[in-house]
Amino acid sequence: MKWSDLSFKQLSLDELYDVLKLRVDVFIVEQNCPYPELDDKDRHPDTRHLIGRDPLGKIVAYARVLAPGVSYPDSSIGRVLVAEKARGGGSAKSLMNQAIALANKHWPENNIQLGGQEYLKAFYQKLGFEPVSDVYLEDGIPHLDMLYQRT
Repeated sequence: MKWSDLSFKQLSLDELYDVLKLRVDVFIVEQNCPYPELDDKDRHPDTRHLIGRDPLGKIVAYARVLAPGVSYPDSSIGRVLVAEKARGGGSAKSLMNQAIALANKHWPENNIQLGGQEYLKAFYQKLGFEPVSDVYLEDGIPHLDMLYQRT
């Protein structure tokens, strides 16, 4: 997989469209969860858009990496997804490792937080995240806050 780390202004119109379409396809259509996908955090000047492309150049993985103070006091990772056709081959683990490295590169003094779906708790724990909240409902889906503490 080929990875790109882009700011909002660096995204081409086609990249932006493809990212937003993939996010809507996964989070709204596939998970049957209507919610406000566009939250202005994409355009924050410090937001990083991590894009993974398959060998043909199609976007199949994505995560949004946010600066401290945008969603949480620490830096954070969100909108984590792998396209259905690219699942099952380790792409999610690779995506998260890339996102962690990106957050550490841009904000090395900060921990990393995320609000992950509860069913992915063990996956995130294997990557070094630990739960820091009780389970809560977000848009009708059980979530919990998790923290990756820098050592």
